[in-house]
Amino acid sequence: MSAGYDAIVVGGGHNGLVAAATLAGAGRSVCLLERNDALGGMAAGGAFSDGTPMPRIAHLLYNLSPAVRRELGLDKAPGVGLGGARALPTVSLDPGGRHVVIGTDGGVAFADGTAHPDAAVYAELTGRLRRFAGLLARLAEEAPPELPGGLTDWRGMRRALGLAGLGLSFKRMGRREMREFLRIFMSNAFDLITDQMPDGPLAGALAADAVRGAWAGPRSPGTVFSLMYRMGHGGGAALPAGGMGAVCEALAGAARDRGVTIRTGAAVEQVLFADDRACGVRLAGGEEVSTRAVLVATGQTEALRLAGPGAFDIEATRRLRNVRAKGTAAKVNLLLSGPPAFAGLSPDQAAGRILLAPSADHVERAFDPVKYGQTSAAPVVEVVVPTLTDPAPGGRHVLSAVVQYVPHTPEGGWSDAARQALLDRVLAALEPFAPGLKALVVESEVLTPADIEALTGAPGGHWHHAEMSLDQLLTVRPANGLARYRLGPEGYYLCGAAAHPGGDVMGSAGRNAARAALGDGVFG
Repeated sequence: MSAGYDAIVVGGGHNGLVAAATLAGAGRSVCLLERNDALGGMAAGGAFSDGTPMPRIAHLLYNLSPAVRRELGLDKAPGVGLGGARALPTVSLDPGGRHVVIGTDGGVAFADGTAHPDAAVYAELTGRLRRFAGLLARLAEEAPPELPGGLTDWRGMRRALGLAGLGLSFKRMGRREMREFLRIFMSNAFDLITDQMPDGPLAGALAADAVRGAWAGPRSPGTVFSLMYRMGHGGGAALPAGGMGAVCEALAGAARDRGVTIRTGAAVEQVLFADDRACGVRLAGGEEVSTRAVLVATGQTEALRLAGPGAFDIEATRRLRNVRAKGTAAKVNLLLSGPPAFAGLSPDQAAGRILLAPSADHVERAFDPVKYGQTSAAPVVEVVVPTLTDPAPGGRHVLSAVVQYVPHTPEGGWSDAARQALLDRVLAALEPFAPGLKALVVESEVLTPADIEALTGAPGGHWHHAEMSLDQLLTVRPANGLARYRLGPEGYYLCGAAAHPGGDVMGSAGRNAARAALGDGVFG
């Protein structure tokens, strides 16, 4: 067995990198093992055949934890500029040409600068949701609420005081606001939004954000809570200098600066246990590396496979196997010979986050086909053209599109013809808003949910590793009894997006899991 480490982190996505850096910052020796040749997981960069860089999967920085930024010094990372990452306006496209722009300050107007009649209603609705969400956000930087050992345990006392403070904050909202919170938090986003404003591009933008990456439509129960939950962690989108690949490089740099040993092309075949305690890992080539703790960032199903069912009791195994993680978001990357021209948008608006979600009803109807293994004929699409502000060599441009709703495995599977059909469908959907787009395409890449699962290990190709629904959040994420990062045997932890507080590019799950391991005393 190779020389040991205090901790081994399996998976070099953003949560794995944060976990490794957090442990090393506390003085532990750490080795991070990534099966691919590049770090980053879903946030890793990529390139077209001519070398033009592109965001392979994730293309925007959503909700990076302020605590992670501060503790790892990411705002000071040279050449990355996370502190000055460009916040993006959202442009919701309208088939009639009355595109709606939601500014980075939350203000709403039509793309031509004229006032939007629902701007005040939108501000009131989102303001209330953000107030509610701000209270929930306090739970993100700690393990889910629990009172181990009752109130005689100091950790239990600390958490009890934290929950009491949260309860007081809710009470201070006033009776009217408390009633409103209780009325809406389990309801569906469609009804909440369309009760407040006419259905259209503004309502569609809110509805799309309520179900981003989810196996759900805006009429699904609990989607108001998922919208609030996302808003509580920031809710905005930013484009960092150098793209998402630069974010991964900054995280890897922070880990290396703290002494983390990073090995790529090192696939872990099995986690080893002795006396019901993690003691090492075995790599695909047979090499064994000893450790006192193993943190897995690749998802709950992979954590179960690496340990083997024998490491868990029957009920824990059943719960992990039944975590809902059906990916519905595909990725389409286009290399263009020139800049796309979006009709009715200024250059600054075209360089923002562009949403094709003309109405909340459109979003709901787009969800219907995927229930039956079919791709929506009119998908919801999020578009970014990063080269409009960060030019690529040779004058070419990159269009990055997240396409929802796409099944993991459609009827007949993902043949070349099926992939081409998906690409054609996306181009056909965008062409009316960007005339001539199809003629600009030099090269394309289509990544289905099945491809994303194969590339990153994300269960079901789900961007959040597990559904972000009420029954899979907080104390039941990823499953009841397994919500505090510990996975059965001593020294074995889940630190990926399937753990609390969930998906997006937060890094909080990795940080929290590392802090849990440090607090458990597994390092002696």
